[in-house]
Amino acid sequence: MENKNWWKDAVVYQIYPRSFKDSNHDGIGDLNGITEKLDYLKNLGVDILWLSPIYQSPNDDNGYDISDYRSIMTEFGTMEDFDRLLEQAHNRGMKLMMDLVVNHTSDEHHWFKESRKSKDNPFRDFYIWRDGDENGNPPNRWESCFKGSAWEWDETTEQYYLHSFSKKQPDLNWENPKVRDAVYDMMTWWCEKGIDGFRMDVISMISKYPGLPDGDELGNGYTGNTSFDGPRVNEFLREMNDRVLSKYKVVTVGECPGVDVASAKNYAGLDTKELNMIFQFETVEGSRLVPHSYGKWDSVAMTMPELRENFTKWQKGLEGSAWNSLFLDNHDQPRCVSRFGNDAPKYRVRSAKMLATMLHFLKGTPYIYEGEELGMMNAGFSRIEDYRDIESLNVYREMKDQGVEEEKILSFLKAVSRDNARTPMQWDDTEYAGFSDTMPWIRVPDNDKSINAAEEQEDTDSVFHYYRKLIHLRHTLPVMVDGVYDLILPDHPQIYGYTRTFGREKLLILLNYSKDQVKVPQEILDQIQSCQGRVLIHNYQEEMEEVMRPYEAIVYHFTED
Repeated sequence: MENKNWWKDAVVYQIYPRSFKDSNHDGIGDLNGITEKLDYLKNLGVDILWLSPIYQSPNDDNGYDISDYRSIMTEFGTMEDFDRLLEQAHNRGMKLMMDLVVNHTSDEHHWFKESRKSKDNPFRDFYIWRDGDENGNPPNRWESCFKGSAWEWDETTEQYYLHSFSKKQPDLNWENPKVRDAVYDMMTWWCEKGIDGFRMDVISMISKYPGLPDGDELGNGYTGNTSFDGPRVNEFLREMNDRVLSKYKVVTVGECPGVDVASAKNYAGLDTKELNMIFQFETVEGSRLVPHSYGKWDSVAMTMPELRENFTKWQKGLEGSAWNSLFLDNHDQPRCVSRFGNDAPKYRVRSAKMLATMLHFLKGTPYIYEGEELGMMNAGFSRIEDYRDIESLNVYREMKDQGVEEEKILSFLKAVSRDNARTPMQWDDTEYAGFSDTMPWIRVPDNDKSINAAEEQEDTDSVFHYYRKLIHLRHTLPVMVDGVYDLILPDHPQIYGYTRTFGREKLLILLNYSKDQVKVPQEILDQIQSCQGRVLIHNYQEEMEEVMRPYEAIVYHFTED
């Protein structure tokens, strides 16, 4: 009998279909391309494949604007292609998790086309419509997460509709039970097809605050938008669980920006009957120690002491009551080796392995974003013409209008644009990195000759093989899944050290989060010597002595007598 909490033992691999593998020579990744690479993923050892949206979409926001939840995006293939992918993944023992985007739809969805026709249309209340204020301005000061007002004027009925993201992504009105019925019916349809779970896009936004107050009145919100963690969100998720999720063996993870430890226990508590786990974004939001003036755009990554404090807060805060999702990058974040490690040629491989060690030995379910297992870097684009992301293009125009120098704007994009994660997967050193045999939809970075899957699969000391070993260890050592996390060396400026303990087993994880040589505290050396632990994994060939080398990571395994 399969363990009902099978997802705790799993490693998730996120696929951004548009950039993974092109099988039909149009420069755009597709479902058949993913099917072609299933043996690669099986060899890596991952358990769950999470697909970013593959539904029919006009692609204003790369698939997160859905026009038909029950059709496949034409560029990605057909429903028959999807059925074959699902079958082939299952044949290899891998599960498939869909991206569920139900805070909003595309403005080209049938529901919205009907909704905007008239105020008395049966679909009118599927979305959030409001009159302007006494001067005809938007009903409140909410801002879109993609910049500009979150309200769009519609001439047909002379009202505004709410869009927390692009104006082509109108927010659904979850207060309307008919909306919820339609969403649950769609989810059931996919579950009946045999999928294995849902990653739920900005699910913490589905409940809006009554009266839609401005942010200052509540003292919370995101870019002025008080639609996170609303008063009915947990009620809606319990209803979703009762109506759909509890009837199938599926894994669920909710994207929950702005969540804290207390609310995470509501969303993903072991007994709350909502979600299995959530994504929180504190670790990728940027350092609070370095001043910045342009939101995320000129922020820098957390320092190691900040990361250590944050990881520890979540590890201890959810211990025994909820489950952590572990990630450092995804389709919305820059590449982790560029953001948190060091992508200089001298340090890229070593720091990529160090970051992987840090993350995979924490308690929770690890998420690998495509190419992370190769140590893929930020794109390095230096021209605005190379960018495709709507958020990046919008902020470029807005900052230009504000008089910010172009060179500065491009430096921001080079560091944190979402396109850093969306460049083609680097399969080999041929033209277009083996992703396609024609010009891809977005440019291949210039480093594909030195960073690619073909070369790394041949090199047993590569980042790829290091990830394989980490995943294998997770599948064979219960302490990696169930062990209690405890921090050691809480004040060390460069070494992040922690332990995992489960029964008689104990792991000691030591990470030099710097490019300097760092002396190991004597009490740690004494502990290693007295317990006679074996080295479980190490990102250097030579044994560690009294000094940790740049970006060194080592894990010791002890068994008590």
